[in-house]
Amino acid sequence: MPTKKATTAATKDVSKTISIPPLSISIMKLTLIGDSPLITHQWSAKAKKMMLDKQMKKATGAREAKNPEQDYKDSLYVHPDGGYGFPAIAFKAAAVDAATFVDGITKVEMRGAFHINDELVKIEGSPAPREDVVRVGMGTADLRYRAEFKKWKTTLTIRYNSRAISAEQITNMFQNAGFAIGIGEWRPQKDGRNGMFHVQ
Repeated sequence: MPTKKATTAATKDVSKTISIPPLSISIMKLTLIGDSPLITHQWSAKAKKMMLDKQMKKATGAREAKNPEQDYKDSLYVHPDGGYGFPAIAFKAAAVDAATFVDGITKVEMRGAFHINDELVKIEGSPAPREDVVRVGMGTADLRYRAEFKKWKTTLTIRYNSRAISAEQITNMFQNAGFAIGIGEWRPQKDGRNGMFHVQ
């Protein structure tokens, strides 16, 4: 009985050279000057534990008495090099959101076009405690004790892709962010007027 001859398909090896345009990474320094007080509110270890206990449905005891001095201290971000800081991501978020007010670039483009070095940027200024009445839960009044920098400034170290965005565009974005968005508690973005700034 005749048998069919097995045929083997030839495998074609095609080598292709892929050309990837290099990124053009530049670094710039940008100094921001506060135009209104910066209110900081870091989540304390106690507050984080309380949230975790609630999510894990743990039994809780009676609420501890308020300690205004400790609440004030806990609201500060301590910079690893000494002094005080503020999350770098807050400044980036403000600049990205400011793209809403600027023609020619979108939030998505801004988000990937630059990054701010370090987790915390250093805040130059002297903090002081402040007391605010806030509404929580079903409109119940409560007191909050946080830190406030009445006069402040900071210098950001920014890495950016100059093929995607220019130093002038970044500067313009931060200028708009300082007026329309702000950083910290009660900023313009949240119907307040604190945490405003301008580019030096």
